[in-house]
Amino acid sequence: MSEHQHDENCGCEDDGEEQIFSITDDEGNELEMVMVYSFESDDQSYAVLLDRNDLEADGVIFRIEEENDESFLVSIDDDEEWDRVVTIYNEISEGQAT
Repeated sequence: MSEHQHDENCGCEDDGEEQIFSITDDEGNELEMVMVYSFESDDQSYAVLLDRNDLEADGVIFRIEEENDESFLVSIDDDEEWDRVVTIYNEISEGQAT
């Protein structure tokens, strides 16, 4: 979880048990991402996604927002929120590794 990416266009399809998201990055490249983890902080939900074709690459964290009974991913533009969420995720990751 090292870099802060601002991916804006995303759609979701249900592929069995995996949740697959089509993400368009800043350069216009479309990536298939898999949600591997979700967590909450300050009454807000977040999702950790990995590139479906490169599971060893750094993950990307998105805020999950709901509107009209639909959930969608939103990039985290606020640096303070980003730092807080990354810190929480790193603590969760370290706890699971032990």
